[in-house]
Amino acid sequence: MVAIGILVIVSLLLSLGWRSYKQASHPKWQVPREPFPATWREILVREVLFYNSLNDEEKPRFESKVQEFLLNCRITGIKTDVSLTDKLLVASSAIIPIFGFDSWKYANIREVLLYPDMFDENYQFEGESDKRILGMVGNQSMEGIMILSKEALRLGFKNESDKQNTAIHEFVHLIDKTDGEIDGLPKVLMDKQYALPWINHMNREIDRIYARKSDINPYGGTNRAEFFSVISEYFFERPKLLEEKHPELYALLEKIFNQNMADRNLSKKTKVIGRNDPCYCESGEKFKHCCGSVHYKKTV
Repeated sequence: MVAIGILVIVSLLLSLGWRSYKQASHPKWQVPREPFPATWREILVREVLFYNSLNDEEKPRFESKVQEFLLNCRITGIKTDVSLTDKLLVASSAIIPIFGFDSWKYANIREVLLYPDMFDENYQFEGESDKRILGMVGNQSMEGIMILSKEALRLGFKNESDKQNTAIHEFVHLIDKTDGEIDGLPKVLMDKQYALPWINHMNREIDRIYARKSDINPYGGTNRAEFFSVISEYFFERPKLLEEKHPELYALLEKIFNQNMADRNLSKKTKVIGRNDPCYCESGEKFKHCCGSVHYKKTV
C-alpha cells in the first residue's frame, strides 16, 4: 500500500510538473485589451505602405493583429537598440502575409532577435566570418526564434521598388513551416485543387531563373522553399508588376494568401501639413504643438 501511495504521489507530481512545463513553454495566448495607441498608428502611417492601402474597415483589424502579435512575441535587440518603430515593422511583416485569414495565430514563434546587420550560419555578426545572412527561422535549439538584421528590416520598408522585404520573407518561411516542413508547399494555406498547379509553376519558373530568363530574384532558384518566400516578397512589394509579368503565379498567390494585392495602392503619398493643421497622429492638437514640435517652437 505504501509503495502504491508513493507511486500515486510521484505520478501526480510528474503530471503537475509536465503541466507547468507546458504552460511555461506555451503560455496562454493573449489578446489586446487596450485601444491601439495613436503614436503606433502614426508610425504605421509613416512607414508601412500596406497599412495605408487598407480601407477604414481593414485598418482597425490590422492594428489589432499587430497589437496581438506584439503581446505574444518578444522583440529583442542583440547589441543593438530596438525602437518602437522596429517592433511595429516586425509585427507588420508578420501580419501582412496572413492578413487574409482572420483567425491566424503564429503558434510557432515566441521571440524575434534583431541583429545590427548581417550574420553567419553560426549566428555570429562580429569577427572575420562570412557574414551574408539577413534573416533566419531557427530550428532545434533555436526553435521558436527568428533572427533578423535590423538594417534589412528597415530597408525592406524603405525601398518600394526592389521586390524585396527580408522580414516578410522569413515570416513566409514560418507560415510554410506550420505543416512541419519548409518546402514551398504551405498546406495550411493551400487548397488541394491548386497545389499541383502551384508546384508545376514553381518548377517551371525555377528553371527559368537558372536559365537567366526570369526577373525574379535569383535566390528564388535555390529550392522550392526559397522560391515561395522570394515570390511572396514580390507579391506583397510589387503586386501589379508581378501580375503583369507572371499572371499565373500572381493568380495562385492571390488564392494562397486570400488577398488581391494588385488592387491595393502601394505608392507613397505626399501630403503637405501646415503648422496650424490638425496633427496626423489624431491627438487633437495642432501639428506645431504635437509631432511637428521638433520643427516649430512651441507657442502659447
